[in-house]
This record gives sequence, C-alpha cells and structure tokens, in this order.
Amino acid sequence: MTNTLYLFDLDNTLFEGDSSTYWSEYLVREGLVNDAGYLQQEARLMADYAVGKMDIHAYVALTLAPLAMMTKEEVDRRITQWVTDTIMPRVYPQARDLIQTLRARQQQMMIISASVSLLVKPVARALGIDHATGVDLRIDNGHYSNVISGTPSYQQGKVTRLREWLAMHPQRIGRLVFYTDSINDLPLCLVADEVVLVNPCPQLLAQGERRLWPVVNWAR
Repeated sequence: MTNTLYLFDLDNTLFEGDSSTYWSEYLVREGLVNDAGYLQQEARLMADYAVGKMDIHAYVALTLAPLAMMTKEEVDRRITQWVTDTIMPRVYPQARDLIQTLRARQQQMMIISASVSLLVKPVARALGIDHATGVDLRIDNGHYSNVISGTPSYQQGKVTRLREWLAMHPQRIGRLVFYTDSINDLPLCLVADEVVLVNPCPQLLAQGERRLWPVVNWAR
C-alpha cells in the first residue's frame, strides 16, 4: 500500500487568521514592543505576503526582534499559553474533524508553514499533528534571535524543506496531499499529487481553476 502524507499549510488554512500577526499583536499587548510603528510595519509586510512579494528575512527581523529580551524558556512558556488562548479557539471545525479522521485512520500528517517554527510546532502539537516544519531561527546564548537559520519554508523554500524532511524520513515517502489557501504555496502545490484549496486567495483560486483543484470553504 502506498503511504500518503497529508500536508497542511497553517495560517488561514487550519484556522482563521495568521499566527505571525496574532503573535505580533500579543507582544504589543504584553508591553514587549517599544516601537510605536511596529504593527503598522508588520501589516505592510503582510500585505506584500498576500500578493506573493514579502521579504521573509525582513519580516522575521522586524517581528521577532522583541524576543531577544526574553530567554528561550520564557518565550516557549508564553507561546504555550498563547496557543491555548489565541489559536485554538480559531481553528476551523472542519479542520478539527479532518485531523481526527486522519488520526483514527493512522494517516501521516504534517504542517508546513512560513511562520516561524517556534509558533508552528506548538500549534501542531495542540492539534494532534506529529510533524511540523516552519521557519527556523538562530539561537544565540539561550535566546531566540531574529535571524533565519537555513532555508525558510516560504514559497519554493517549502519544497526544499519538505524534500529535506523526506530525505531524513524515507519511510514517509509516498503520495502527497496538500491543503492550502495561499498563492505563496503554488510551488508546493505543483509537486503535490493532490491539492485541496481551503478558502483560497484570488490568485491561487485562478491557478486552481486551471488545474481543476477542488475547493473547500471552511468557517467557524
């Protein structure tokens, strides 16, 4: 029997909204950001993301700079609570049902996201998904930095990171089914065996219509 690996984008695919933006808003609420224009700058970069033109290095440099004032352990503790309070209530019921069904069938699942892995992996654990890949950060003297380590899992980088992961887990190689909403994921869509568009952006919807990719509309 051929293995199937179910791949999920995270933001606006499994839940409503973007984890990176929610985390940036959390940092401001907690008084951990001194830059008065921080959220406005974040919003401008996210507008670039929506049309497939974001500089991922610039985004990480801006939004993760506040982490330098906290230890890695404090950041991880805060993220655990943030996932419970902010992310889990926004998860689409349809996503929960699908994940539960796949787990019951002992199917392999993985989240692959352009958000930083320190956010992505705790969300994956909370959802019951065993494998997750995000943008990795360099760790300096026990602190998360705002510098990317390795290839960021963004656009073509998602394909690169997936191939790296599969090379380390050859037993997982098989049919790839990918759920996503974003035009930034077109490179991974094109290497997947099956694509399901979840509330797709207009650019990805246009690509999907040409290729007859199915569309699902998930909502809370």
